[in-house]
Amino acid sequence: MLTNDTLAEWDRENFFHPSTHLAQHARGETATRIITGGKGVYIEDRDGRKLLDAFAGLYCVNVGYGRPEIAEAIAEQARELAYYHAYVGHGTEASITLAKMVLDRAPSNMSKVYFGLSGSDANETNVKLVWYYNNVLGRPEKKKIISRWRGYHGSGLMTGSLTGLELFHKKFDLPLPQVIHTEAPYYFRRADTSMSEAQFVAHCASELEALIAREGADTIAAFIGEPALGTGGVVPPPAGYWEAIQAVLDRHDILLIADEVVTGFGRLGSMFGSDHYGMRPDIITIAKGLTSAYAPLSGSIVSDKVWKVLEKGTDEFGVIGHGWTYSAHPIGAAAGVANLNLIDELGLVKNAGETGAYLKKVLTDAVGDHVHVGEVRGEGLLIAVEFVKDRDSRTYFDAAEKVGPRITQALFGENVIARAMPQGDIIGFAPPLCLTRDEADLIAAKLKTAVDATFA
Repeated sequence: MLTNDTLAEWDRENFFHPSTHLAQHARGETATRIITGGKGVYIEDRDGRKLLDAFAGLYCVNVGYGRPEIAEAIAEQARELAYYHAYVGHGTEASITLAKMVLDRAPSNMSKVYFGLSGSDANETNVKLVWYYNNVLGRPEKKKIISRWRGYHGSGLMTGSLTGLELFHKKFDLPLPQVIHTEAPYYFRRADTSMSEAQFVAHCASELEALIAREGADTIAAFIGEPALGTGGVVPPPAGYWEAIQAVLDRHDILLIADEVVTGFGRLGSMFGSDHYGMRPDIITIAKGLTSAYAPLSGSIVSDKVWKVLEKGTDEFGVIGHGWTYSAHPIGAAAGVANLNLIDELGLVKNAGETGAYLKKVLTDAVGDHVHVGEVRGEGLLIAVEFVKDRDSRTYFDAAEKVGPRITQALFGENVIARAMPQGDIIGFAPPLCLTRDEADLIAAKLKTAVDATFA
């Protein structure tokens, strides 16, 4: 590993970073962070600086960093068979075993899992499957996908369209016309503050009904939603939300895609967010926690109902024309098997629920009464602190003030990594599921220091 400025120069001269201010980085106006290792909830950079990663990479590293069990599984698989494709019925012990393990943990109505590499490509797969499904059933007009404002479902053409965040649309000519958006289940930011939680849920369901009526139910194929909003603000749904939405979808024969890239495999304190909130999805999107990102892997879990139609399609029309070269990559699959075993062995789902509740409490104790804190919210180890200009009138800071980024930068100065969400002054926390109470206490203390420094 190079430890001089040559590496930083190569970075600025050659590396196109995602979600980065490209010009500032190329000019050397932003920090170059070169990470060299990690253990548990901590990562370390090339200068030896140790940082508590309270966002697990990007919600990814459920089991924590530096697990030798996963590293060894990857190495063993690479030595035995580094790659072979999954086309025309080919498989490996790792990919077949992982498929069985995923279905054993998924909601009971799920049938098969298709493996890709990222949450974005999994959602692209989901859209294609939904279109194929309706074509097989002789419903060629039933193709539109309803997403929610503030939902995050990827950065591709279709998936970037499903994502309901301005940053991912502007200057990219998105969303595509097959995607339409409805109300986000974001009670804190409801337009009418006089609404009770139950009234707001009824409002969300009513808005969805009105959208379906305008577009025509015979044109709408599916509704996609994260069980709890992630990048759009880290927002658990209000009580009764999914029951109300499910009823609308059932009435109009609209499929439900549960995007569990963030919530799958324990983050909410349940193995799947769908079971946590009583959802009945037709397709589930998985990634991140599937391998704890030790190797890239994603999945589309297909229900019995959808699978039967896919089978019918191949009987009538032949081989299904969809596949990725790296689908069910053996190295990713081996990482997934080792990862899911660790989640079980270490009791991480239970810990996410219990330590997550504790983290939410100590964050609330630390900053909940601050004049600029509007809300501390979360479920399991998916928690946010939202900052406001005036909490009584619920007015927000101007984006130009960059309050969220300033707080995360101050936190970084305290050796804690959190994430400033892209739309609003919201600080997200999604640490590895192995977080301890002592580490939760540290996060809360450092956040208080960062908040006090930012508003001094």
